[in-house]
Amino acid sequence: MFASLSKNMSHTPDITEKKYRKLVLLVGTKGFSYVVHDTLNQKVGAVKHIDFTTFPRANKVEDHYWKAFVDDYHLTREYDEVLVIHNNSLNTFVPKALFDEDFLGSYLQYNAKVFENDFFDYDDIPNTDMNNVYIPYVNINNFLIDQFGPFTYKNTNSILVSRLLEMSKNIDSKRVFVHFTKHCFEIVVVQNQKLLLFNSFEYRTKEDFLYYLLFTAEQLNLNPETFRLQLLGDISEDSEYFQMAYKYVRNVSLIDLDDFPGHSSLSKSDRLKHFILLQS
Repeated sequence: MFASLSKNMSHTPDITEKKYRKLVLLVGTKGFSYVVHDTLNQKVGAVKHIDFTTFPRANKVEDHYWKAFVDDYHLTREYDEVLVIHNNSLNTFVPKALFDEDFLGSYLQYNAKVFENDFFDYDDIPNTDMNNVYIPYVNINNFLIDQFGPFTYKNTNSILVSRLLEMSKNIDSKRVFVHFTKHCFEIVVVQNQKLLLFNSFEYRTKEDFLYYLLFTAEQLNLNPETFRLQLLGDISEDSEYFQMAYKYVRNVSLIDLDDFPGHSSLSKSDRLKHFILLQS
């Protein structure tokens, strides 16, 4: 466990020290992505994904991070702000009325395997009555604090849910979103800034995806002929997953990126794939 790092210890530089650069890292055990923000010109300086499956085998995931950092110019620069996003589904959303900071592990024991020595944390979800309780990657945090010093960290689903809730403001119909990564997808159902459902599923085939999607719709009494389904993340209209959804759900589309202005220098596919990074 790291003892010296709180979740928000970012150093605020003096104006003479400012680099006008912000680094956002989306970290996991099989790889990570990052985006460099030019905060002076409000532009994206670089976006990249590093896949550890292409690396030689290592005993510890930190060794993969060390190699990636040594080989990448952007990861050895100085930044005014560093935000680390922990990319896992070891999380659960808890209403604040039921929340007690002294019992974080108890909220996760029903949907994740937890141990006595696990470290737990939580994110406040702005403009809502809930917190996101999760297990951060302590070993990765320890590595990164050696590289950057103090930084802020969050769980990936805190950002995803927060942005989708913002999209639902003043919309009374239920909206269904599916966010894709390589081996996992999240289903988020919202209605006028209220979270109705969040769940994360591992998948191997398009049939896996369809089963979980239609089962979720059935549980919420959502009619595939009428509800609106929007897809984002690592997905395109040419994907077999998009085509499968289109076959069984009448109203399906990629998320409308016009609702999230900025990053116009990037392609639509990059803006979809790196949605969480770019919205952080």
